[in-house]
Amino acid sequence: MEVAEWRKSSRSGSEGGNCVEVATDEAVIALRDSKDPQGPRLELRRRAFGVLLGEIRAGRYDR
Repeated sequence: MEVAEWRKSSRSGSEGGNCVEVATDEAVIALRDSKDPQGPRLELRRRAFGVLLGEIRAGRYDR
């Protein structure tokens, strides 16, 4: 995903804390830390992202 329009997650804090940005195209969903836009990003195929999101919602990654 070379050219992407990044948007801030609606769940990100307004004080600049937990800021996550997302960009999508036809096949991939990408996530990055808005405080480090040139840093690493996570890119997942849409199906894999859906699986991950389901597991997060189910609490499988809660501490």
